[in-house]
Amino acid sequence: MTILVAYVPRPEGEAALEKGIEIAKRRNEHLVVVNASPGGGKTDPSAVDAVDAERVEAILKNSGLSADFKQLVRGKNAVEEIESLIDSLKVSVLIIGLRKRSPVGKLIMGSVAQDLLLSVSCPVLAVKAGE
Repeated sequence: MTILVAYVPRPEGEAALEKGIEIAKRRNEHLVVVNASPGGGKTDPSAVDAVDAERVEAILKNSGLSADFKQLVRGKNAVEEIESLIDSLKVSVLIIGLRKRSPVGKLIMGSVAQDLLLSVSCPVLAVKAGE
């Protein structure tokens, strides 16, 4: 089985990564960390740059886990890429990070997080980023 972490280079992504490592160690499961972006001409703040990709890969290597980092920039949105990975891997749980929201922002969760919660075929663990 595989634990899948949806990673973005923000505090909520770090929270998801930490929780993914913790659970993968406890369950002795393979860990896949994915950063997905449609790419193209516009800058995507959710996309990982080369420095952050190397940092995440080093964290995974030093964790002692069987783990992979995937950066997918193939024209699909993040939800489509993650759904595809869930279908191709035996994913036991998807871990996503959530950020603190204002009272008005609490009415609407982030669109990617909301779409994942409503559409994927595996359990989803949502972790909140620290202050």
